[in-house]
Amino acid sequence: MSVDLVVRGQRVFTPVGERPAAVHVDRTLGKIVAVTELAGAPAGVETIDAGAMCLLPGLVDTHVHINDPGRTDWEGFETATRAAAAGGVTTLVDMPLNSIPPTTTLDGLTAKLRALEEKSHVDVALCGGLVPSNHAGGLAELFTEGVVAFKCFLAESGVGEFSHVHEAELRAGMRELARIDAPLFVHAELPEPLSEGELAAMGLDPRRYATYLASRPRRAEDAAIELVLRLARETGARVHVVHLSSSDALGLFRQARDERTRLTVETCPHYLTFAAEEIPDGATEYKCAPPIRERNNREKLWDALREGLVDQVVTDHSPSTAELKCSGSGDFMKAWGGISSLQLGLAAVWTEARARGFGVRDVVEWMCAAPARLAGVHGRKGAIAAGFDADLVIWDPDVDFAVDAAVLEHKNKITPYQARPLRGTTLRTILRGETIYERCRSEPTFAPRRGRWLRRA
Repeated sequence: MSVDLVVRGQRVFTPVGERPAAVHVDRTLGKIVAVTELAGAPAGVETIDAGAMCLLPGLVDTHVHINDPGRTDWEGFETATRAAAAGGVTTLVDMPLNSIPPTTTLDGLTAKLRALEEKSHVDVALCGGLVPSNHAGGLAELFTEGVVAFKCFLAESGVGEFSHVHEAELRAGMRELARIDAPLFVHAELPEPLSEGELAAMGLDPRRYATYLASRPRRAEDAAIELVLRLARETGARVHVVHLSSSDALGLFRQARDERTRLTVETCPHYLTFAAEEIPDGATEYKCAPPIRERNNREKLWDALREGLVDQVVTDHSPSTAELKCSGSGDFMKAWGGISSLQLGLAAVWTEARARGFGVRDVVEWMCAAPARLAGVHGRKGAIAAGFDADLVIWDPDVDFAVDAAVLEHKNKITPYQARPLRGTTLRTILRGETIYERCRSEPTFAPRRGRWLRRA
């Protein structure tokens, strides 16, 4: 290996902690060669000096809905990965649904790859889908071809091409995933409690957030998580609960951890930022599933991060058009459920984490290292260390700004963060040794696309 770039700074976040350091990079390989004491670069080697800014590993976001191909009017690889680069995300995992075809077959995987390779600014891994049509076969084929994990729904997904699984199908799928040792991402809500919630909400004002919240009760999440953990113990499968909303489930996770169940749990910036009591009537940009819950619930999720019961924070970036969001009528019961935050995730989490006494190192663990381990790319992504990809972010943790949705890179500019004060901004994003995003005098600049498919090793 040779060194043709050195990135140096006073606040470099490595696996052993924050320290002054110099990161030596071989750009031909796109790899970090060494991390040394802070010193000048060898003669003739390009140097980037982060100064007193934070030098972070590129973020790894393992829950992103890009919807390409098939629904690129919602979002596509071009806009989503530009937003990722602007937010310090160098690796993302695309979910298997909302695109047409979904990533549930080899043909679906091929269509996804064709779109990815033409348009991506950052590296992208792919998640396959566990649906009724492939629960007993086809999963191993997708895993062999390079998907890093599988996703299933236990209630309706919202799109007809991606059906939810019932208990028998879930059990069969988990047995197969245990055999091939592939993680299963589970959208944990059960249909029966959701149906009861919808009945309870009938006749109530659909513009009120309280109506929507009543339609998706905590017990739908809690019962689903109880089922998933029971089957995980039975089958030995690796399970990952996505977008945890209900703090009532934390006791189940604590028990599962004590029993050494193969379990990881994520929550999302919106559950850690917003509270149901603060959501205005008709503000459908806040609608997601599971829903944003009460202020006390939010604080319990922060406590779970502190305890380690919840081990990572990812965006669940789930965009749609203004029409699907019912932005005119403000009807929560008809609006698409999903929040766009790929570009804002780091700032949103840091703003709230800092207010609760957490440090930058905590955020690096939640948003870089832990998601990389989940996706099976640790050793390559998620840390500043020799042998890893040279994915680096120069980030100012002290800049305050108010969100202006109009300048976000997301295709559709609908976000509950509009005008919200946040802290922390990405100054430069480096992917495999090459700068892909830089903020100069408040104007963003992007390099030509160089993202790749991050195939499972």
